[in-house]
Amino acid sequence: MTKKILLLLLSVLSLSCRETNNESLKSTEEQIQSFYAEEEDTILPDDIEEITEPERKTYHVDTQYEYKYRTGRSNHYEYTYNIIGHDTIGNEITGTINIRNKYGAGKIINAKGEKRAVFVEWVENGKLVGKDEDSITYEFVVDK
Repeated sequence: MTKKILLLLLSVLSLSCRETNNESLKSTEEQIQSFYAEEEDTILPDDIEEITEPERKTYHVDTQYEYKYRTGRSNHYEYTYNIIGHDTIGNEITGTINIRNKYGAGKIINAKGEKRAVFVEWVENGKLVGKDEDSITYEFVVDK
């Protein structure tokens, strides 16, 4: 009889320990927070208009490279480039873009002198393609 009571007591204790351990794991997971704020994944054309306070803290210029300046931290840099290119008719287009990894956005001045929002994508080193809000396609190179 004593063995049965002892086994029952051990079973209850082991079950209660398991539940307690699971609860402590859950509460630990709920308390974990990132050391840095996640950045927005999408760069918008209006981002080129001003440098935000967090960007200002990481602003960096390096004349060895083609970018105008960069902001951010390692593996999360955002670069700003002056670009020059042509529309489908051959008119010269100039502008400034922000780009992170392969994609970006900015403002261009078209052949009529109008400021347009444009979304761009790297196609090879120093070359980009872009589309404005009217789906007009452009080819750009980084202006040195």
